[in-house]
Amino acid sequence: MDEVLIASVLASTLRVSAPLLLCAMAGVLSERAGVVDLGLEGKMLFAAFAAAATASVTHSTAFGLMAAIVVACSASLVHGFACVTNRGDQVVSGVALNMIAAGLTVVLGIAWFQQGGQTPPIEADVRLTALATGFAEPQPGHWFAAVFGHGLLSHNVLVYVAFLMVAAVWFFLERTRPGLRLRAVGENPAMVEAAGMSVQGLRYQALLMNGVLCGLAGAYLTLAQNASFSPNMTAGRGFIALAAMIFGKWKPLPTMAACLLFGFLDAVAIRMQGAQLPAALGGGEVPVQLIQALPYILTVVLLAGFIGSAIAPKALGKPYVKER
Repeated sequence: MDEVLIASVLASTLRVSAPLLLCAMAGVLSERAGVVDLGLEGKMLFAAFAAAATASVTHSTAFGLMAAIVVACSASLVHGFACVTNRGDQVVSGVALNMIAAGLTVVLGIAWFQQGGQTPPIEADVRLTALATGFAEPQPGHWFAAVFGHGLLSHNVLVYVAFLMVAAVWFFLERTRPGLRLRAVGENPAMVEAAGMSVQGLRYQALLMNGVLCGLAGAYLTLAQNASFSPNMTAGRGFIALAAMIFGKWKPLPTMAACLLFGFLDAVAIRMQGAQLPAALGGGEVPVQLIQALPYILTVVLLAGFIGSAIAPKALGKPYVKER
């Protein structure tokens, strides 16, 4: 395997993993606080649309990012109002968010831009581009420059933010007092209430942090990975992030490993396009549908075969009713 192929697969793995990492860390924060969040997909879709629509109209990257975060946080607050304040079913609330996002983003896109649910293309100077432009393409014949330069240094700022967020979430949960309180409210909310802290307040704080990360994940899809919004462009990434979080047993570092695994499988699948089947199997090209489904199939197989015993937070999914 030559250095150009290694560098390309490494770079693709990190780029594909970035939105998954942000979304999965959002899920970790929410679910460690005891709130099931199946609405990661919907929040990311809302944020992607908000970022693309705002950036294309205002011609500002900052406004696009802010719009994505505000919209995703608003969706998190709606989820919190339904299942924290009113003690509704958390699974139903998350699924409802996904369904509303899938429909509303298309309706608004058609009403505002008349492009079949898509947004206008975002200008090149508004999009997030590589910080080190000199490594945009791998250099054949230079192993270090190709693998280290293109593989690790050819990315936009949100890719590095995604990996920094893994460290930040780990440090917050494991080494800070607010993180300890958040974990406690997901394990024993009655004890938290007895200590004089608000269970609802802590869960809303977790949901707001969840919204910020979902907003960044959605913004990445339209401001960095693509040039505009298209209907259902998240393509199940929210559910993959949820699966990665469960695979990682609600812990940031193992969750990151699961996201990188999916990113690697997706990168390999992209490289397999146009590959030829062996003559024993009839020859011809590998069906593109199989290649596109391969990362999802392998992720499910790996999750089913290697997840082991994943113990969820004890209060996860259980509405808290204050004892009298």
